[in-house]
Amino acid sequence: MNRTTLAALFLAATLPGMAMAMHGEDGPSEQGRPGMHGERDHKGPMFEALDLSKEQQQQMRKLKAEEMKTQREITHRYLDKLPEAERQAMRKDMQDSHEKNRKAMRDLLKPEQQKQFDEMSKKMQEKRQEREEFMKWKAEHGSKQ
Repeated sequence: MNRTTLAALFLAATLPGMAMAMHGEDGPSEQGRPGMHGERDHKGPMFEALDLSKEQQQQMRKLKAEEMKTQREITHRYLDKLPEAERQAMRKDMQDSHEKNRKAMRDLLKPEQQKQFDEMSKKMQEKRQEREEFMKWKAEHGSKQ
């Protein structure tokens, strides 16, 4: 297999993590985040069965955030090796998938929930834009020092 094929296979394996990571660059906070997911305490069936203490829950969230950060770094390392056309195609596919999923989630909601969902989505988009603008500014001004 050539490098491009290997990179594409690796990327396909990491897309779910990337999609989650794209919603929050810093990963989950230690206190959990109110928002589209409600108060997130990361109590899945496995964690409920383990009956974790608050401290253990915090450490689990911290470990998961570190894992997500590492996965993003690895993914970007391989993405940087792909030709620009393939990166653009991948971005479009990811965006299309994201939009399809958002629409399906929104369709499950009642009208008043849809309104709140739309407002929260708009705020999240504004925050992403602000962050992108800041990162662009930082890259431009940071290189001059």
